Amino acid sequence: MSKQIFVDADIILDLLCKREPFYPYAAEIFTQADSGIITLVTTSVVLTNVFYILRKATGSIKAREYMRKLRILVGVLSVGEKIIDLALNSEFTDFEDAIQYFTARENHIGTLLTRNIKDYKARDLLVKTPEEYLKSSHK
Repeated sequence: MSKQIFVDADIILDLLCKREPFYPYAAEIFTQADSGIITLVTTSVVLTNVFYILRKATGSIKAREYMRKLRILVGVLSVGEKIIDLALNSEFTDFEDAIQYFTARENHIGTLLTRNIKDYKARDLLVKTPEEYLKSSHK
């Protein structure tokens, strides 16, 4: 079984919107997922946010097409009451980041990829940018 990695909305949008200079790193992460080297997971919260942004940028039909393709490579983890309560009672200033963090932690996902590392101060899992992850995994 390949290593599971949580991806946040920024990483997905870097890929789908080809946002420079982040696109090459996001593309490599998704290439590794497509090759079975890693398994990517996220939450429905992330997917909802990604769809909202894509719909505004590309229209509803194109956004759904992107999301269908994305779902081939990304699993969706449940967010239940326990995760919401952990997030609400945490020291995270960003509620969405807290949900992502606790979803990853409660599902024993050891690595969370984001470009928003500064919001993940106290942590007991690896929080890296795709660039950092790729550099550390090639050592």
